[in-house]
Amino acid sequence: MREEAKKTSQPGDAAGNTEENQPPHCFYVMAEMPCPYLPGRWERKVIAELPVRRSRQLYDSLILGGFRRSHRYVYRPACSDCEACIPVRVAADRFIEKPWQRRVLRRNTDLIVTQRPAVATDEQYRLFKAYLSDRHDDGEMSGMSFADYRAMIEETNIDTCVVEFRTPDGALIAACLADWVQDGVSAVYSFFAPDQARRSLGSLMILELIKDVRQRGKSHVYLGYWIAESSKMKYKTRFEPLEGIKDGYWSDLTF
Repeated sequence: MREEAKKTSQPGDAAGNTEENQPPHCFYVMAEMPCPYLPGRWERKVIAELPVRRSRQLYDSLILGGFRRSHRYVYRPACSDCEACIPVRVAADRFIEKPWQRRVLRRNTDLIVTQRPAVATDEQYRLFKAYLSDRHDDGEMSGMSFADYRAMIEETNIDTCVVEFRTPDGALIAACLADWVQDGVSAVYSFFAPDQARRSLGSLMILELIKDVRQRGKSHVYLGYWIAESSKMKYKTRFEPLEGIKDGYWSDLTF
């Protein structure tokens, strides 16, 4: 499959205003910083703030162009001498479960999955901190306070939810912050209990998003960026068909 990645536009709003009578949307190029994924390289991002009035329309357009959301901002890599970050999405409408994925689903049939409003809780935060301590204790998120976590969850102008996964006795063991967009869902950030490795909770959350997208008649699950040289991102290649933007087009990636 091959689809042109949309360029940024200024769509009209519900009142019929068009880009001709709306103020232009501003994008900013950030200063370079050390790359958190590839040692010895530098990253640079282009960012923009999502406006209150047209945030959903603009985000629907920008995610097709490879942007991601953090709080009320969208961003995309704009590195001066590197194109390693490839925006990727699972083609949920063409997805066929593999045997190992069916096994993951069977191992977790006891879990209760609920989509909740984007409201931070102490319970989520404790799980979030346990996950970071086990998986990313040297990352920039490791020092996040509850206030920081609450901002990550609640500062949104769009259709955002938290997908929670609980055991039959009510214990929260996984959660995914997700944005619903016109053609599917974007997995913003997910975390899970480190002591539940047998359940493969990271994979389970992606499989549940794929299932929900299909049930809603939508087509894609956006997984952010994939870097071939980063072992931390290899898991994304296990969900096929996986599409990526290359040369300005969404097309199937081969591994």
